[in-house]
Amino acid sequence: MQWKPNVTVAAIIEKDGRFLLVEEYADDALVYNQPAGHLEKNETLIEAIRREVREETAYDFTPEAVSGVYLYPNQKQDITYLRICFIGRCDQHYPDQPLDEGIMRAVWLSREELEADTNRLRSDMVLRCIRDYQSGQSFPLDLLHHQLSRS
Repeated sequence: MQWKPNVTVAAIIEKDGRFLLVEEYADDALVYNQPAGHLEKNETLIEAIRREVREETAYDFTPEAVSGVYLYPNQKQDITYLRICFIGRCDQHYPDQPLDEGIMRAVWLSREELEADTNRLRSDMVLRCIRDYQSGQSFPLDLLHHQLSRS
């Protein structure tokens, strides 16, 4: 039987040394994560990350590069994620927009604040993606190719 990972997208958004994160309920705890979510059918990776950032933070997001592609096994749920992490910037903010279910708020935190409270991270991927970004890891968006059936 063929095994398939769950494809997710995530965003690294930095402003003045702080990263835009979401505080959300996951695994019966209130945790921090990058704005992230699942790729939907007939959606490009770019469309997915723009949608997820908007739904979870109420910001428009412009992706500028890919910081990495990660295969991450979640031992708690016996699920493996294939995470494509984007680097980009926030544009327009819609403060009156309700956030996705389970998202308590969008918050700007430094890497140091996250490292001081690793128990509050949804997974190790939160800091891993930030570290890769801060080390300069960046790949052009034309790395991605999409051929969709839009029926």
